[in-house]
Amino acid sequence: MKHIDKHFSTVNVLTLIQKKKLLFMFGLFKKDPIKKLEKNYLALMEKAMEIQRSGDLKHYAKLIEESEMIQMKIQELRNGK
Repeated sequence: MKHIDKHFSTVNVLTLIQKKKLLFMFGLFKKDPIKKLEKNYLALMEKAMEIQRSGDLKHYAKLIEESEMIQMKIQELRNGK
């Protein structure tokens, strides 16, 4: 029985170490917030282009304003690094 208890405690320690390694590894693969913002920016600009072609200039202006805000956030993040 004592041998089994030691085994289980060793297994528990190993699983804790493995969990910590996994958490560390997944921390390495976090998405870059700049890339996410750039993706949103490009999608917004594409949508703005379509809206502009349809003739709705008020909606186009709102989308351009939003895209400029995203662009400023991107610049802030780049300058902060």
